[in-house]
Amino acid sequence: MTRVAAVDCGTNSIRLLIADVTGSGDAPGTGTTAELVELDRRMTIVRLGQGVDRTGRLAPEALERTFAACREYAGLIKEHGVERIRFVATSATRDAENRDEFVRGVLEILGVEPEVISGDQEAEFSFTGATRELAGREDLAKPYLVVDIGGGSTEFVVGEEHVRAARSVDVGCVRMTERHLLRDGAVTDPPAPEQIAAVRSDIESALDLVERTVPLREARTLVGLAGSVTTLSAIAQDLPGYDTARIHHSRVSRERVREITEWLLRSTHAERAAIPSMHPGRVDVIGAGALVLLTIMERTGAEEVVVSEHDILDGIAFYAAESPS
Repeated sequence: MTRVAAVDCGTNSIRLLIADVTGSGDAPGTGTTAELVELDRRMTIVRLGQGVDRTGRLAPEALERTFAACREYAGLIKEHGVERIRFVATSATRDAENRDEFVRGVLEILGVEPEVISGDQEAEFSFTGATRELAGREDLAKPYLVVDIGGGSTEFVVGEEHVRAARSVDVGCVRMTERHLLRDGAVTDPPAPEQIAAVRSDIESALDLVERTVPLREARTLVGLAGSVTTLSAIAQDLPGYDTARIHHSRVSRERVREITEWLLRSTHAERAAIPSMHPGRVDVIGAGALVLLTIMERTGAEEVVVSEHDILDGIAFYAAESPS
């Protein structure tokens, strides 16, 4: 057994998973097995990617929010007696000119250098985390299409036990909101039809790029990851609060996704904030995230999405366990 800490630092949030990994940490499809026992899982909205699409740099206030979360996580990691830490940074830091400043800060706080991973690596981790526990489910046909809708990018992975093809594109809920749904520096509330059309056009163009290398339409099960998808599931179930157990492996039909997306895009900030399961940090970006999911379902013909709470964090944890000490 190996006690690991996995940290996923994305454009909108930074997340921590502390877990015991038993058995082998080898990748799926190798004939070995591993189990992950979760000890602590948490998420903090830091908006590290604030303004990166426009300026190309990580803002000082965004860095400080992220470092504050890292200091909190460092205390939890010490408290749990973690043996191995793996810190993965994704879309926002790939794009930033001053990412060295971010790397130095994390190293000072956590004693580990963040890996600024490629989109392909991000997709591999997400696929491992999302699908390992689906093995043997006769009601979920293969191949899977795993879609991880982040703040700055979305990862697409098609595979069975192994990853067959993967692609990351710069279409995420924060990036689409900042690019198309702002006026005079503030989120349009609600957005105008031409703004929504611009978001959809960007998503469609990105899907054209993805389909050059990833056979999206060959997939038989769509698995959706990350906050936009899980929040949408909570809304679909009319949950009185965010309930991980009820969200994990829930299924939402395409028609229900369409209904919710259309409502989110015509609602006001106050109406979205009043949703019991809505995290305050997602209020302004959930509409764009939902539209990404809906457009993917329409393109692929998926009748439903299987929602997973297990994602890149779980994949990072599995691979951390197999890494040399």
